[in-house]
Amino acid sequence: MSRLNNKVAIITGASAGIGRATAQLFAAEGAKIVVGARRQAELDSLVAEVKEIGGDAIALAGDVRSEEYHKALVAAATEHYGKLDVAFNNAGILGEAGPSTGVSEAGFTEALTINLTASFLAAKHQIAQMEKGNSGSIIFTSTFVGYSFAFPGVAAYAASKSGLIGLTQALAAEYGPKSIRVNAVLPGAVDTDMYREMNNTPDKQGFVTNLHALKRVATPDELARSVLYLASDDSSFVTGTAMLIDGGASITRT
Repeated sequence: MSRLNNKVAIITGASAGIGRATAQLFAAEGAKIVVGARRQAELDSLVAEVKEIGGDAIALAGDVRSEEYHKALVAAATEHYGKLDVAFNNAGILGEAGPSTGVSEAGFTEALTINLTASFLAAKHQIAQMEKGNSGSIIFTSTFVGYSFAFPGVAAYAASKSGLIGLTQALAAEYGPKSIRVNAVLPGAVDTDMYREMNNTPDKQGFVTNLHALKRVATPDELARSVLYLASDDSSFVTGTAMLIDGGASITRT
């Protein structure tokens, strides 16, 4: 049996990378999905791919910084599919990088707004809908950076993504009595556009690869399978976790 049969899910940051891979996997596992991102054309192509495999999806482009956009995503789920069971709040940016003494206030604030505040606004409206059904699963994309270790020059990214872990724990404690589970995935390096932007030379990519016990970086599909676990009833007693999916980076010193 498919693991998300009769489930309705919202996925943000769905136009590429981990979000797109997760949308494809959720659809293959029986979920009806609402996909969101800034780029309409990429979302439209994703919906077409989902329909090709017999899945059911709709797209709504927008800016995750807007609370109205999150309201609209929830409304799309309930109007088209009647409910909301799962939300994967995956949209995020690397943000302004470089020596911290040179990072602008605007750059730091942008990272916080997109990576942390937008995730709170999303969960605020997703939980309000999930309460009506007295169940649900919310997943945030955090990172190992700023949790198990960090790199120089990414203070805005590390701070904003680390904040998601505190948000995860607070929401899990608050809404556990309503059977709404809240968890965060903490990927190691994943072969996405953001990874290649951050590691744009063979030397940088070799350095990052070697940080992992598995001596490779992950594929988006590998991360999607871990998100599927947290979305499904397989993880029915899992909430408030910061789930490392890091290829052993957190325990490697060689």
